[in-house]
Amino acid sequence: MFTFFPLSNNTRERLYVGGLDPDAVAAVVRAAVTEDLLGGVDVTTVATVAADQRSVATFGSRAEGVVAGLAVANAVIEAVCGDGASEMEYLVDDGAWVSPAQDIARVIAPTRLLLTAERSALNLLCHLSGVATLTRRWADALDGTGAVVRDTRKTTPGLRALEKYAVRCGGGTNHRMALSDMALVKDNHVAAAGGVAEAFRLVKSLEATIRVEIEVDSLAGLAEAIDAGADEVLLDNFDVAG
Repeated sequence: MFTFFPLSNNTRERLYVGGLDPDAVAAVVRAAVTEDLLGGVDVTTVATVAADQRSVATFGSRAEGVVAGLAVANAVIEAVCGDGASEMEYLVDDGAWVSPAQDIARVIAPTRLLLTAERSALNLLCHLSGVATLTRRWADALDGTGAVVRDTRKTTPGLRALEKYAVRCGGGTNHRMALSDMALVKDNHVAAAGGVAEAFRLVKSLEATIRVEIEVDSLAGLAEAIDAGADEVLLDNFDVAG
């Protein structure tokens, strides 16, 4: 079984400042690397690379876009190599717009361990940067309108906090993080409760201070949601005409 190292205080602080739980990120990192090794070792690297070799690796962008997840990528490298054995230089910050072929980070570490960590680090960095880039394009399209881009709970299992972090890096705004921190009354709930107003009342009777959003699919439903006292309304599949 592979032995993982703890994250450095610097990396933990970077993650925390970004609104991420360092221990949760470390768990994602361990799961990713464990999946990649599947109980063994990186046989190609161990066979071909000297145990005492060290290398410098440069992370670069292949296309323009928003960077997100540099500290997450470094968490992979630190967990595999150890804080004392690796060192990352951040050349840009998360949220930065970068050009094609631009260097974004540089790391020095034992070559064997660096290559073992490489794919997991790049998978997370590329995925999060893709989410951030698409969010930025939508946010830019809405610039000056007063509207904001909000995300959903339709996230990759196990990666919700990271993907929602990437949305923030791209200029978007997080919707609810979980089922427990805000109520969203949908058609199934309305049917079970016997109506919009009753569904709203039942939610408030359980959690008096929780914000309640109600999903509607018609203007009549919108009026009903407003009359019930909804804090927010989700317009489901509306066209411009309503």
